[in-house]
Amino acid sequence: MSATCLVVMGVSGAGKTTIARRLADELGWPLAEADEFHPPDNIRKMSAGVPLTDDDRIPWLEALRDWITERAETGESTIVSCSALKRAYRDLLRGARARVRFVHLAGDAPLIMERLSVRSDHFMPPSLLDSQFADLEPLAGDEDGVVVDLGQEPDQIVESALTGLALRAPER
Repeated sequence: MSATCLVVMGVSGAGKTTIARRLADELGWPLAEADEFHPPDNIRKMSAGVPLTDDDRIPWLEALRDWITERAETGESTIVSCSALKRAYRDLLRGARARVRFVHLAGDAPLIMERLSVRSDHFMPPSLLDSQFADLEPLAGDEDGVVVDLGQEPDQIVESALTGLALRAPER
């Protein structure tokens, strides 16, 4: 496997999309925003403040895994912004035909709630943050990835992730 996929993970409001975009720009890899892979029923549920079940998430994660595989089969490395809260979800993503690595953006609930309270462009309401933290299973020692403190500035987060994963941007 020569292709790599970096999954930028964490609870809603952790800054996954922002950091994933910066990593994609830095590495020159295409980006997929996992929210765009949700079926309409999932979006309706979350918009109504109803947490998704594992059964709701499986087809969504399978579509994302397949997107990673399609690109990896052409040798293309990718970046994905995805909550990937549970080990089982990450295991499913690791089923892609790429080296799937994780960047867990970790922070405490008050900081993330502060960020969510000023965000108006997302279907995930702040009321679901508690359910996200309840589902969160931090990266285990045997998982390929790094945990990065989201309390840092975005440039520092990107640098910490690249250093922790021993990745460097291509020379331009």
